[in-house]
Amino acid sequence: MNVTFWEKPGCKGNARQKGLLVASGHRLEVRNLLGEVWTKERLSAFLQGLDVKDWFNRSSPRIKSGEIVPEDLAASNAINLMLADPLLIRRPLMEADGKRCAGFEPERMKGWIYIRPDLLTGQSPPETCTGPKEGCALATEDE
Repeated sequence: MNVTFWEKPGCKGNARQKGLLVASGHRLEVRNLLGEVWTKERLSAFLQGLDVKDWFNRSSPRIKSGEIVPEDLAASNAINLMLADPLLIRRPLMEADGKRCAGFEPERMKGWIYIRPDLLTGQSPPETCTGPKEGCALATEDE
């Protein structure tokens, strides 16, 4: 499967996630999340199905410092903050077969993007740097 994968270059978590995808037989088109031109509509397509608080990269310095509290934000405010500061966006963003996802959670990706189970055995969760465990909402092109 061809997967478009938006990452923060140099992120160790994203490197591990890309390795899992490639080892599972996928072809990646890797893009820089921070260098991409995002619009409200485009970014929202990756976040559908998630609670606003789960849209965020919990490792962002602005969240860690308490400057931004995702649980206190309305959707419109959250999107505007992310457009202004892409480090706030939960990573990776992925797109394949007309579906989009924010976050990397193999359990939630089942039936969409295959990850070899043997690659996950005895490993820490692939999304350990981003916090919430509810995420990888899938949105289709029609949504």
